Amino acid sequence: MTVAEKTVRYVLIVLIFVFITAETPSPWGIDELVGKKAPPFTLNDIQGRSVSLSSLQGKVVLINFWATWCPPCREEMPSLNELYKRYRDQGLIVLAVSMDRSVSGIKDFLSKHPVDFGILLGPDMQTSRQYKVFSLPTTFLLDKNGVVMKRYLGEEQWDSPEIRNEIKKALGIP
Repeated sequence: MTVAEKTVRYVLIVLIFVFITAETPSPWGIDELVGKKAPPFTLNDIQGRSVSLSSLQGKVVLINFWATWCPPCREEMPSLNELYKRYRDQGLIVLAVSMDRSVSGIKDFLSKHPVDFGILLGPDMQTSRQYKVFSLPTTFLLDKNGVVMKRYLGEEQWDSPEIRNEIKKALGIP
């Protein structure tokens, strides 16, 4: 895929996301979260169990906002899963908050593209608004104290050396 095609795809995803949210998000508002305590949330996972961010205190958490209808989100899932498998035993938690409205659509996607980390349901977009998400995928790295260390906008190669180094630093791994 060419850079131009990726750019057009990214702009379309941003526009779609902006039009389906109740308030107009700002691409600059998201930066206000870095260095601050992450907004608390409690969401259900795809099995209906309640998952609270506060229950993960003391863990490094990667929160990924995504959707099955988002091509860059789908494309980054394998490398995100590899990152999780590499560092889960050292304390990394990955929570993927789906913006999909259909649980069956998420389960269908996961049957073809299984992941080992938690999938949470966020179709009401309340949590994505708290995190000032304005495009998908958007991901936040939280330290062990629940402070947002970094935000990632757009598709990432989660198994890249730069990101692995950021994760290791958050986990306290030399």
